Amino acid sequence: MSTMIAGTDRYLAEFESLERGAHESPAWLAALRREAMARFAERGFPTTRDEDWRYTNLGPLAATPFHAAGPGAPGDLSAELVDRSAVGPSAWPRLVFVDGRFAPEHSSRQRLPGGARLSSLAEAMTTDGELVERHLARHARWDADVFAALSTAFVQDGAFLHVPVETVIDAPIEIVLLTTAPGVLAQPRILVVAEPHSRFTVLERHLGLTDEACFVNTVTELAVGPGASLDHYVLQEQGASTFHMATVHAALERDSTFSTCEAAFGAGLARTTLTVRFEGQGGRASIAGLYVADRRQHVDHHVTVDHAVPRCSSQQLFKGVLDGSARAVFNGRVIVRPDAQKTDANQTNKHLLLSDGVEVDSKPQLEIFADDVKCTHGAAEGQLAPEAIFYLRSRGLDEARARRLLTLGFVREVVERVTVEPIRRHLDRMLETRLGTRPATTEWP
Repeated sequence: MSTMIAGTDRYLAEFESLERGAHESPAWLAALRREAMARFAERGFPTTRDEDWRYTNLGPLAATPFHAAGPGAPGDLSAELVDRSAVGPSAWPRLVFVDGRFAPEHSSRQRLPGGARLSSLAEAMTTDGELVERHLARHARWDADVFAALSTAFVQDGAFLHVPVETVIDAPIEIVLLTTAPGVLAQPRILVVAEPHSRFTVLERHLGLTDEACFVNTVTELAVGPGASLDHYVLQEQGASTFHMATVHAALERDSTFSTCEAAFGAGLARTTLTVRFEGQGGRASIAGLYVADRRQHVDHHVTVDHAVPRCSSQQLFKGVLDGSARAVFNGRVIVRPDAQKTDANQTNKHLLLSDGVEVDSKPQLEIFADDVKCTHGAAEGQLAPEAIFYLRSRGLDEARARRLLTLGFVREVVERVTVEPIRRHLDRMLETRLGTRPATTEWP
C-alpha cells in the first residue's frame, strides 16, 4: 500500500461538497463515486517508494492546493480564441471543454452518419444511460490506479461518443480540452464506444492557456467492438507549470483494429498511463508516442499491452527528444497470458539527447507465459552523430541548421504514422517551433 502524502484531505472535503449537491445523479453513479473516493483515500498519492513511481516525484503536486472551476468559466473565452485552439477545419464535429467543464456554446455537433451520437457525458447519462453505465469506469482500473480513482470519484461530465454498427465517419471527431485558470483542477472524462465494424477517428487536444500551476487529470476509455477500427490521436500542449496526468484504456474485441499516437510537448510534469487489452482474438494495435522536453520538464510514459487472448499483434514505437535538464521515464510492459498463443508483439523506445544535463530511465518489459509467440523489445539513447553533422555542414548548412534537420529526421518515423493531414501539419508546426527558434516560456520550478 502506498504511503499518503499530505494534501489528500483537500480532495476528501471537496468530494463531500460534491456529494451534498449531487442529488440528481443515478444511483449506480453515486455508488461508483463513493467506492472510487474510498479507494483514493485508502491509497493517497503515490510516492517514489512505489515501484511505478520511483522516478516521478509527486510531492509538489500533492502539496499544491487546486480548485475546480466555477460554473461560469466556459463563457469567459471568445469564440475566436476557441476557433484558433482547434486543429481541424470547422467542418469537423467538435466538443470543447474549458477547465474541465463542457462549453456547448463553443462546440459544434453536426449530424453524424448512421445515428452516431456525440454529446456531453452528462447528457448521455440521460439519453444513453444504460450504455454509459455499461462502460463508464468499467475499463480504466480505478481500483488499481489512484488518478483513475480520483477522476471517477468526481466524474460528472465529459465527452461521449457512440458509433453504431457498421457506421463509417470520415471527418475526425475533435475533443478540445482547454486549461485557462491558474490553480484550476480539471478532470475531463472521455468515453468512446465503437460498435462492431464501425470506423472513425478521434483527436484529443489538450491546450494550456496559462503558464501558472494547474492540475489536469484526464481519463479516456475506448471500447472497440468486434471488427471495428478506431484511430486515436492525442496532442498535449499544456502550460509550462501544469501537472498533466492522463489515463488511457483501450479494450479491443475480436478482429478489431486500434491505433493511437500521442505527441507531448507541454506541462512541467506529464504522466501518461496507457493500457491496451486484447479481449478477443485477431485484434491489432499500433501504439506510438513522441515527446519533446527541455529545461526542467519531466515526462513519464507507462504503457501496458495485455495480450490476454491468442492471435493478436501489437506494435509500439516511442521516441523522445530531450534538451536542457529534462527527464524522461518510459516503462513499456507487454504481457502474454498463458493461452495467448500466436502473439506478435514488438516494442521500441529511443531517446535523442541534445545536452549533457538530461536524464532517461527506460525499462522495457516482456512477461511471456506462452511458448508459440514472437516478441521483441529494444531501447536506445544517444546524441547526434558528429559525422552526420559534419556531412551536412560540408553541404553548406550551419551547425544549428544541421542539428535541427537531424533531430527532425529522428522523429519523422513517428510523424509519418499520422495519416490525417491537418493533424500532421499541426504536428510539423509544433516540431518546427520546439526544435527551431523557441520562444522563452515560464521555467518549471
